[in-house]
Amino acid sequence: MNWKFWKKETGTEISSQENTPKLQGPKDIPESVGRELIVKLGKDPDWVWHLKSVARQRQGEKDAYDVRVFDAQKASSIKIAVANFTSLDTHPELILFEGWYNKKTRAVHVEEKMHSQAKAA
Repeated sequence: MNWKFWKKETGTEISSQENTPKLQGPKDIPESVGRELIVKLGKDPDWVWHLKSVARQRQGEKDAYDVRVFDAQKASSIKIAVANFTSLDTHPELILFEGWYNKKTRAVHVEEKMHSQAKAA
């Protein structure tokens, strides 16, 4: 038996947890993304700044993030809890805009998501 509990063991479990980035919960949309929605896509500023976003760091890029923008009020009205970026995978109809942004260079690429419900209307 190994009774040296004060020594740290290096195993595969510890290293796999460190490699998995923790995803952030919903926040206000980043300023550069909001500006892109208002200026380039011509959206109403009052509406845009009430939206929420979830982001995750892009693989291989330090300051770049994938972002999804959604309406938190609509999500709560249909009783869907958005916890992080991946929780919107099961409810793609809630995603209004999707893309990426870079904090350092302030580069932004955001596209409006067209859903089958919106196309029918």
